[in-house]
Amino acid sequence: MLQNYLKIAFRNLLKNKVYSFINIMGLAAGMAVATLIGLWIWDELSFNKSFKNYSKLGQVQLYQTFNGQRGPQSAIPLPLAKALKNYPDLKEVALASWDFEHIVAVNDNKFTKQGLYTEPNLPKMFSLDMLNGTQNGLQDINVIMISESLAKSLFGSTDVVGKVIKLDNKANMSVTGVFRDFPYNTQFRNISFFLPWKYYLSEQDWVRNSESIWDNNSWQCFVQLNEGAKFESASAKFKDLVLQNMPKENRSLNPEVFIHPMSKWQLYSDVKNGKYEGGRITFVWLFGIIGVFVLLLACINFMNLSTARSEKRAKEVGIRKAVGSVRGQLVNQFLSESVLTVVLAFIVSILLVVLSISWFNELANKKMVLPYTNVYFWGIGLVFILITGLLAGSYPALYLSSFEPVRVLKGTFRVGRFAAVPRKVLVVIQFTVSVTLIIGTVIIYRQIQFAKDRPVGYDRNGLIYIMMNTPELYNAKYQTVRNDLLNTGVVEEVSTSTSPVTQSWSNSVGFEWEGKDPNAKPLFTTIVTSFNYGKTVGMEIIKGRDFSSEFKTDTAGVIINEAAAKVLGFENPIGKFIKWTGNDGRSLQIIGVAKNMIMESPFTPTRPAFYFLNNSWASLYNVKIKNSANVSSAIDKIGAVFKKYNPGSPFDYKFVDEDYNDKFAAESRIGKLATFFAILAIFISCLGLFGLASFVAEQRTKEIGVRKVLGASVFNLWQLLSKDFVYLVLISCVVAIPIAYYYLSSWLEKYEYRTEISWWIFAMAALGALSITLLTVSYQAIKAALENPVKSLKTE
Repeated sequence: MLQNYLKIAFRNLLKNKVYSFINIMGLAAGMAVATLIGLWIWDELSFNKSFKNYSKLGQVQLYQTFNGQRGPQSAIPLPLAKALKNYPDLKEVALASWDFEHIVAVNDNKFTKQGLYTEPNLPKMFSLDMLNGTQNGLQDINVIMISESLAKSLFGSTDVVGKVIKLDNKANMSVTGVFRDFPYNTQFRNISFFLPWKYYLSEQDWVRNSESIWDNNSWQCFVQLNEGAKFESASAKFKDLVLQNMPKENRSLNPEVFIHPMSKWQLYSDVKNGKYEGGRITFVWLFGIIGVFVLLLACINFMNLSTARSEKRAKEVGIRKAVGSVRGQLVNQFLSESVLTVVLAFIVSILLVVLSISWFNELANKKMVLPYTNVYFWGIGLVFILITGLLAGSYPALYLSSFEPVRVLKGTFRVGRFAAVPRKVLVVIQFTVSVTLIIGTVIIYRQIQFAKDRPVGYDRNGLIYIMMNTPELYNAKYQTVRNDLLNTGVVEEVSTSTSPVTQSWSNSVGFEWEGKDPNAKPLFTTIVTSFNYGKTVGMEIIKGRDFSSEFKTDTAGVIINEAAAKVLGFENPIGKFIKWTGNDGRSLQIIGVAKNMIMESPFTPTRPAFYFLNNSWASLYNVKIKNSANVSSAIDKIGAVFKKYNPGSPFDYKFVDEDYNDKFAAESRIGKLATFFAILAIFISCLGLFGLASFVAEQRTKEIGVRKVLGASVFNLWQLLSKDFVYLVLISCVVAIPIAYYYLSSWLEKYEYRTEISWWIFAMAALGALSITLLTVSYQAIKAALENPVKSLKTE
């Protein structure tokens, strides 16, 4: 019986090639999107799960109150980690630095790679997959554990335990282990090596001096729970540890210690009401819903075309029933046709996924692969086929099998005036989804552009920064390096600073000033610069003046931004003093007020900032390339200068405009994905609309012929065949607009700096949907209107 069902199903597919093509391609597109989204969701949900202790690992963080707002921060004080080792709920506690770039070299092989200073137990906590050596490789001081890729880059193999790497052109580090690279779907994917905490302490005096300071939050701390322990209950036992030990003058920050589980790092990163709440999990749900809806659109096409062609198959149903077929057999017949169509569509969809997954990975910033060898994938695929086949074929099967054989065979069967209502409802659903996605795409791009058009407070064009781990380049040799750079003829200005102009690396609450509320602890960004910093980056001074070598007192001066001026509350801040309690309590005189510079997210208000003068604190060079210079040639000349004074280091530079554009990466990615899904949704909807329009034109051939004979123009006939579809799309717009407004308003609320939702966006989306509908329907409508009426009436 099954063989018979399949034979008939194949015959019907071949008999109606156009409708079969529309069904298969529509379903294939929907299934390809659902598969890609499924892979994306799986990648998100499996983030960090490569760690064997995944469910027990977490990061120690603090909730603190700054500027009246409470929120989490991942930096903690050193003595907290030592104190946590006494709590029985914690099996392991490990300190770590932030991931910084270091120069690693073997002879002439030199690379700048990211690594961590950490305590010896972290590799075991993170269950590093060792290819050589052991997880206990950080016990000594001058040792290093490196990744497989770094080992191959430096030595050409992974059998390198005992060999020596030069770190930052000064220290010889013995390799004690080679671990397999972290997978791409983890926060540690860029970590190429681990260095011992002992070496960190020996090199950094300020770190050693911070071992008893409870209000210097500058390090990371990771923990592993004991069996049976829970993150919430463990956190509750030491939540007040920092508050009890920090200086009394800073206790208004009200720090609360807690453990942020690894399982929430990726998906729960947004902060609401001072707590982690939501984040990428929202997009997991959103894209999951979009995937379901896009697949549903394809299924709707199948349902619509199957039920629309019901009269064509009515006689077949009547004959089958007359010769003894029961309704269940007919349902099985139509469902087998549906499943066969879905199987063919699934094969095409896999081909589409194979062809598009590289592009999709680039779009989504992933490294996903189709798991051909995974039995579960094909098992899910089989279930996917059955569910889609039943979803798409159930309604047509039940509808077609309900025809009465007597009426059908007598020729008195008509589908009835309300038979088209379900099809119209399904078309409305299709275009409601499509119009909602169109509106969403436009508003996402509007939000990105709104933030991009925000004044940044500095000139990004031709501005680069170069990280250098050589202290003398910022002290004794600074002026010489600066002069050589200016003498290249391609450099307009040079300066140094403690952080790039696009980032904030240092923050402090340790400031006092006249009239300050003693209970207030506002957080200020601190940037230490050299002379000419303002000229280099294009800082705009709106009051007072910039730092100048003509004034020897400027070393005790400070420039504040507009946000800081507002916090300080001075009517005229120039000449006023602030006291930096965290830096020997010295007083600094305000000499200038600069326009706000966007250093962090362009979607949030600018943080108050102070700019100080001290060249010896710097960690990078800022270089402004002349507008008239060829950028490629200029980079070569600038690189030659740095190699002259620092031959042991690779010349690594970054363009500030690229750095700034990276701030929009997440939103741009969401916008591109939304555009991709919207285009596919419209394509699938239009495929179905094209098929329906073709069928309606075919069904009304006789009517069109009669109307043409009676004098109807092509325009009249086009209007007749198009108006029903236009009405349906207008209804879709009426339904989609409030839905889109509600959800997109909620999405925009998470941005403090956001665009408005204008009425023209909805009008444009509606007009676009109508235009697409008319273009899709018009081909069939005009084609039918131009047919010779004699031919159509003769065949009828």
